[in-house]
Amino acid sequence: MKRLSGWDAVLLYSETPNVHMHTLKIAVIELDPDRRDFDIDAFRRVIHSRLYKLDPFCYQLVDIPMKFHHPMWRENCDVDLTYHIRPWRLPAPGGRRELDEAIGQIASTPLDRSRPLWEMYFVEGLANNRIAVVGKIHHALADGVAAANLLARGMDLAPEPATGRNRYAPDPAPSKAELVRSAFGDHLRQLGRIPRTVRYTAEGLGRVRRSNRKLSPQLTRPFTPPPTFMNHMITPERKFATATLALADIKETGKALGVTINDMVLALSAGALRKLLLRYDGKAEPLLASVPVSFDFSPERISGNYFTGMLVALPCDIEDPLERVQLAHDNAVDAKESHQLLGPELVSRWSAYFPPAPAEALFRWLASRDGQNKVLNLPISNVPGPREHGRVGGALVTEIYSVGPLTAGSGLNITVWSYVDQLNVSVLSDGITVDDPHEVTDAILDDFVELRRAAGLSEKLTVVESAMAQA
Repeated sequence: MKRLSGWDAVLLYSETPNVHMHTLKIAVIELDPDRRDFDIDAFRRVIHSRLYKLDPFCYQLVDIPMKFHHPMWRENCDVDLTYHIRPWRLPAPGGRRELDEAIGQIASTPLDRSRPLWEMYFVEGLANNRIAVVGKIHHALADGVAAANLLARGMDLAPEPATGRNRYAPDPAPSKAELVRSAFGDHLRQLGRIPRTVRYTAEGLGRVRRSNRKLSPQLTRPFTPPPTFMNHMITPERKFATATLALADIKETGKALGVTINDMVLALSAGALRKLLLRYDGKAEPLLASVPVSFDFSPERISGNYFTGMLVALPCDIEDPLERVQLAHDNAVDAKESHQLLGPELVSRWSAYFPPAPAEALFRWLASRDGQNKVLNLPISNVPGPREHGRVGGALVTEIYSVGPLTAGSGLNITVWSYVDQLNVSVLSDGITVDDPHEVTDAILDDFVELRRAAGLSEKLTVVESAMAQA
């Protein structure tokens, strides 16, 4: 047994009937001519053989009586792979649109908390002799870095360790008395950590007061984001869209403009959102994005959440693409410095003291409000994925997409994952924010072409292999 950290628990408490807190990982897999018989039963056997190194797949949530403390993970429990790994078949022609629509349907339902908090969907019917595996995992279980490491363990990115380790004995369920005693002891330990947490907070506030850094000229205290078409009480329905760019094109453009890949992601998002703001709202103002920043990049970590959200102003009001890139870069630098001054672990440290019942009530209230999000407009993530191709059961993984959850009052999420030579963009929306989430991905692609034109680079983009794009 181990207890959820305060930050893990907050991600659990923030889930409501219309705010689902699972993340999605999508792998497109090419079947060799001699592996066309690779079906869901074969895939279940592959996952079963790897459970010994996919520890979080065996975690089961255990609530504490009377919500006396944060829940715990029962680390070794029985896993019914027939339940957790499910079949799905796409309609013809089995291209990007069909797969994206299926992923939206998969994302629209919450995970069952009485079981380990993950599901996988074995998707057949994809064009060009491909299949897809859609993984749905609760954010309380793993953040982006942990999920990337978990994904690498699930693929054949390293030689198999010695056999004989793929069996385990399920842990017995704890008694209520054991749970209460453990919770009481942990509360005492947390009380002992309060002086260090207060000191960490005071030091951060002191650094901020002495600094002349601001969030941005447009968005100053109290950092209230503007109301937009994407900020409202979200619906339980989810819609999903993807796009693929060549990582080489992104790097070439970033090098020509003197900015990073992360700056490029923010600038392209700002340009795309500008188009949508003008279309839906008739005006484009600077937006406030929450950009996850990890403070534990250990390649061995496969569970838990060690990140915080850095608030970055998006220059959606700027028409000129080159000026927009430069301002996105400057705003990101300012936000990063302010974030470091305050202390990257500030929120996660204080979250240990969030009482479960009031926290759940607060998030239910926030999720039921039909108004703008007072903290941010949307989350935007950029996560570096594997730099070499992986395999599952010997079959080549050609593409990987990922997306985080929607948050209360924010009907859009943009997540970018790089994989080998690809920069893969995923967009998640609720049922009413946009007519079609491909409006967002199309706008990102259009903005990239406009940016390269303005930078004097070729408007013809490198073609990267994408089974979904070919269909």
